[in-house]
Amino acid sequence: MTKRKNKTKETITFPASLLKPIGKFLVEEEKKIIKKIINLKKEDPFADPSRASNNASPDTDAEEQFGHMKNAAIRDQLRRRLVQVRKALTRVKIGNYGTCEKCRQLIDTDRLTIYPEATICIKCLKKEEKPKK
Repeated sequence: MTKRKNKTKETITFPASLLKPIGKFLVEEEKKIIKKIINLKKEDPFADPSRASNNASPDTDAEEQFGHMKNAAIRDQLRRRLVQVRKALTRVKIGNYGTCEKCRQLIDTDRLTIYPEATICIKCLKKEEKPKK
């Protein structure tokens, strides 16, 4: 681990040799997410050009509406994940990947294994989620 001086505390960071494979993994994740978004756009019932001229029955129209809403919700979720992956990639590039944005301590490697785009450690996440009195 590399130590870096911060204004208030010393920050420990992952060595570049560990960041390189993480960066490759995140680039592949980014590509997969983009591909899924593109495929979902194609599968959207509203993307069918013949839909406008089709005088569908109400149940077919409702099915198309539901399909479109479901498709849009999944795409929104994927776009949010894409933002997180790109943010993690940026953190890899600048050398502070795996460091909590709040407390500047290392994020647990188990957390990063499960959620590689994590930017906050569990301790800080729990503090954020605590209901304020």
